[in-house]
Amino acid sequence: MTAPTTEAAARPGAIKRRAGLLALAAVLAAADLGLKAWAQQALLDGPMEGGPLDLRLAFNSGVAFSFAAEAPAWTVIAVTGLITLVVAAALWRTAPTASRLWGGALAAVLGGAAANLIDRAPDGTVTDYLHTGWWPTFNLADVFIVCGGLLLVALSWRADRSRPAQS
Repeated sequence: MTAPTTEAAARPGAIKRRAGLLALAAVLAAADLGLKAWAQQALLDGPMEGGPLDLRLAFNSGVAFSFAAEAPAWTVIAVTGLITLVVAAALWRTAPTASRLWGGALAAVLGGAAANLIDRAPDGTVTDYLHTGWWPTFNLADVFIVCGGLLLVALSWRADRSRPAQS
């Protein structure tokens, strides 16, 4: 993946690509935030059994797998905010020349990260509502982050494999 040139970034299509990917990230974030708001109301009386995937209300003060749950909330918010900004910058920079899959993967990571950051900001916790019984409870934003990240890794690996060997 090469960095976009100044020419590519100035093209009229570059603005449209960036706007489209940012809009996709916003839609994904809104979907998760809407489900979190619903879960906080609908799951107060207890979980909803659904077979392999149950709906169960949980709150996580840490990040993935409750890592850093004992850290001060401002630290977790600051670090996740910084990571979200880095992902947004990567999307902005690569959007004009990136493939649709690459842009979509970055938009998924950005949408999930932004949703979790927005949810965490008021009280230092993230609302989780998807429960499998064998995996920690998670939310749709986590799904976006993981799937987008895995797609970025796969696309990076594929791009590295298709380049000729350097002599």
